[in-house]
Amino acid sequence: MKFSSVLAFGLFSISTIAGKSPGHYEPERAIPLYSTSLYATYKYERLNKSEALLLVVDIQEGLYQIARDFDPTLYRDQVLAHAAIGKVFNLPVIMTTSADQGPNGPLAKEILEMYPDMPLVQRQGEVNAWDNEEFRKTVQSYGRKQIIMAGITTDVCTTFLALSLRDAGYSVWANAEASGTNSVLVREISNDRMARAGVQIVSLFSIVCDLMRDWRNTPGAKELIPWLNVYYPVWGWLARTHAAAVNNGTIQPGENTL
Repeated sequence: MKFSSVLAFGLFSISTIAGKSPGHYEPERAIPLYSTSLYATYKYERLNKSEALLLVVDIQEGLYQIARDFDPTLYRDQVLAHAAIGKVFNLPVIMTTSADQGPNGPLAKEILEMYPDMPLVQRQGEVNAWDNEEFRKTVQSYGRKQIIMAGITTDVCTTFLALSLRDAGYSVWANAEASGTNSVLVREISNDRMARAGVQIVSLFSIVCDLMRDWRNTPGAKELIPWLNVYYPVWGWLARTHAAAVNNGTIQPGENTL
């Protein structure tokens, strides 16, 4: 269906609701099909490692089975990379689980081993982590207003908490690669729902580069290149190729013309 047809249908519906025939449509009374207010008031907010807090939400070994919108091996690597952001940038990390003595299972063992001394809030009933008083007070205790988060499932554990955090005045960056759900469709509508509430839907590399800002910083190239080699190999191997060319590279016939 062409956009003009959709627009005409929308205007017809608005006229009908208002008790007018299409011929008596009044432009000044039109209900907008979309709002530009979000864009008109948008201000670019950058992540700051001194203001950021990392959340690992319900990334549990049972719930992992529900994450069908990514290849399972890829998704495992992405959630571990999300958790490891806290290590390389020395961020405070809060982990939480939902009913971890039941089929949801414990938080991923690898993540627990990363952070033996960071808080783990084990919710026994609350679906939305923000409804849990211990979790809420733990987040508030750090006094940080920028939240980086991911969880299983995208449509429930991530979305509900992200919307609650926005309502409470926090800025939220949702790592789209580290939240999982049962289908691509559910992932897309959930990310769209969060974005409409002002949640920034971002990638792992986007988060890392925003926190780092400059390869000359600390952490910078020295710390991030080895980290990327483990957790973002598409870039890590780029660095490997460059190192190999410098250390043991020979220009091949024809390459000197490139």
